[in-house]
Amino acid sequence: MTSPSSSAQFDYAPLLPAGLPAPAARWTGLAKYSFVGGNNDPDGVPVEYLADAVNAVLRREGKALATYNLAHGPQGYLPLREFLVKKLKRDAGMACTPDDIMIVSGSLQGLDLVNHTLLARGDTVLIEKESYQGSINRLQRLGVNMIGIPLDDGGMRIDAVANALAELKQKGITPKYIYTIPTVQNPTATIMPEQRRTELLKLSEQHGVPIFEDDCYADLTWNGKRPPALYAMSKTSNVIHLGSFSKSIAPALRVGFLVAPWAMMSRMLALKTDAGSGALEQMVLAEFCAPHFETHVPRLTKGLRAKLDTLMESLNEQFGTSAEFEEPAGGIFLWVKLPDNVDTMKLYQAALASGVAINPGVEWSVDKPYSGSRLRLCFASPSHDQIREGVAVLAEVCRKEFGVPARSANVEKRAKG
Repeated sequence: MTSPSSSAQFDYAPLLPAGLPAPAARWTGLAKYSFVGGNNDPDGVPVEYLADAVNAVLRREGKALATYNLAHGPQGYLPLREFLVKKLKRDAGMACTPDDIMIVSGSLQGLDLVNHTLLARGDTVLIEKESYQGSINRLQRLGVNMIGIPLDDGGMRIDAVANALAELKQKGITPKYIYTIPTVQNPTATIMPEQRRTELLKLSEQHGVPIFEDDCYADLTWNGKRPPALYAMSKTSNVIHLGSFSKSIAPALRVGFLVAPWAMMSRMLALKTDAGSGALEQMVLAEFCAPHFETHVPRLTKGLRAKLDTLMESLNEQFGTSAEFEEPAGGIFLWVKLPDNVDTMKLYQAALASGVAINPGVEWSVDKPYSGSRLRLCFASPSHDQIREGVAVLAEVCRKEFGVPARSANVEKRAKG
């Protein structure tokens, strides 16, 4: 008898349908200096409080795990939705009820539900020129036409939105939605002012195009303040709101939420065929957040702000004026511009070989040439020492590959506001 290890392997390739993403690489662990992804500060995870919440809620309600959705229905654990009603009212000015909220398995499932409800191949959407990689990739795979809207220091430019909508109208095209991250934008960390939000809502109403508001980073402003959510400012229910606990508590919990009018909610619920998002995570979050969320977030952002300072100081020291950036008002990312001769995709590959992981700008842009010399650095996960050491290694790799920064760059320190 031939052993399984020595027999020919079954060939699945002829059975795979067209259009699948490229095969995934095997996981080899995080880089020594990891500035990638939306990972958060390990020291900012409220482990002790979460442990207490696990014990308390399991002892009180653990038997409910025997029933799908804890017998709270497909929209998720009711106490968590009730907490969100209060939080969204307090922080974002949103008036909603538990029935307006659906708990999802991270914001990525929320993106999928909105896209699969509204989009078909060949449709058009408006999206910020630099935006969340997960959103861009999903739209590409669906065969959707993305119109990239440029940003400035106030986020998505309204004049560019107006021009794009007018041009599409002349062609007989109505976009399916306008996707925006208005509060601590990813990757640029801009915050859209309230007046600009009013103008965006007016354009949305005039052209009959809803707004898809990704608000996943909005809790992480340094001063704890933010403009009202677009959802809160809408008078016509033309906004779908997406949020998450990944940045405010922990990404590995995989808990996000959608807020939408019932006309959309009912259709998305019909597509949420996973028999419910993780119940234990929802129970623990509800137990923890009700008493602790308001005091936890300022502690988290204080630590994140300190790491941002370390990153900016390190870039100033190692790159000098070769690295251009604007100081973000919150979040976990810094969007950096290097000289035009630096290809950050090639830099990413060379840096990874030296133990430094970065996100090249082309992965976060619908305009690849525009973002070729840009990179996104996540400063939340590495320690202060790892930030300093990692930036020093990155500068050495960049100098070797592109001659940037020059050897004298470390004396060209400057404060970039």
